[in-house]
Amino acid sequence: METVTFKVSGMTCGGCVNSVRKVVAALSGVGSVDVSLEQAQATVSYDPARATPADLKNAVRDAGFETD
Repeated sequence: METVTFKVSGMTCGGCVNSVRKVVAALSGVGSVDVSLEQAQATVSYDPARATPADLKNAVRDAGFETD
């Protein structure tokens, strides 16, 4: 497993945090997801053979949020 942390902008409440967590966790190869509203970021543990950082960020963007 590898870990990546990236910025997520557009989150304004706990519901947004849950939305980001859900869409990322649903991806194949994702082991764990930690989303921080205060730090405006997501930290994801994933299997690089099954997912890439670009996949993770695209899922967040598809949910209506911005990433770095």
